Amino acid sequence: MYRIKVIYNPRANRGRNPRDITELREIARTLGASEWIHTEYPGHAILLAAQAAREGYQRVVSIGGDGTLHEIVNGLLQIPDQERPQLGIVPMGSGNDFVVGVGATSNIRRAIEHVFDDAHIRRIDAGFVRFGDGAKHYWCNMLGIGFDAAVTLQSQHINWLRGQAMYFLAAVRTIIENYDAPEMIMELDGSPLRQRVQMLTIGNGTREGGGFITTPDAQVDDGRLDYAMFQPVSRAMMVRLIPEVMRGTHGRFHQVRMGKIVVLKLQADRPLLIHADGEMLARYSDNVTVVEVGIVPGALTLVS
Repeated sequence: MYRIKVIYNPRANRGRNPRDITELREIARTLGASEWIHTEYPGHAILLAAQAAREGYQRVVSIGGDGTLHEIVNGLLQIPDQERPQLGIVPMGSGNDFVVGVGATSNIRRAIEHVFDDAHIRRIDAGFVRFGDGAKHYWCNMLGIGFDAAVTLQSQHINWLRGQAMYFLAAVRTIIENYDAPEMIMELDGSPLRQRVQMLTIGNGTREGGGFITTPDAQVDDGRLDYAMFQPVSRAMMVRLIPEVMRGTHGRFHQVRMGKIVVLKLQADRPLLIHADGEMLARYSDNVTVVEVGIVPGALTLVS
């Protein structure tokens, strides 16, 4: 029997999950032993996941959304690979993009059952981002620079919608209010590129924002990251592109460059907005202009 630590976020999905949590705890009790603990503040799951690993737990389970998962991944990747617990996911956020993109079950009752067996185990990659000051963060699903980070920031002020509808409204507001396109000097696996960039999304998974399929060809276990890079376009064209991104068909437009990379380096001519897995990593006030993005192949053992 595995030693299992369950970390759940009571604020996930705007705090709408208490009844489901009670049911999941009962299912878990009938299936086997596990210890449950809840997060109390932003960043807490990082500490809890790392602590669980050091205490000898073989599996750490995320109950929450992509943000909770993001923190747990950052905690687990502090631990050497041979000592790193397996990662279980029970998706209870507003978007649950990673779980859908990786092809895992989004049914929370089946997901908690999977945590207690060995039938749904696979190795997956993780991404990392390093800033000019040396700060390093891990991520499992999606990293966004520019427009989609501004959308993420905008979505934090919308409390009456959830999922794709929330991010759609945030995207429309961003088009109206924040239309920045910094010039970037980049290296994509060593190949130089210089251009203005309105949005740069780098995916280990395929979708973000509750269903925007920004990197449709991404695979979480191929040792590479996919990217979608948008040149500056008019506001009308950006509105035109939103449904294309929702379908994952935006790559057919000449203003969008798509491809696969292992390492991407860039320097921008102004501070950047950056999110990872829906969590803001850099705001304008952080003055981040130098960024390196890369991948850690086979970093995590996923149980889902």
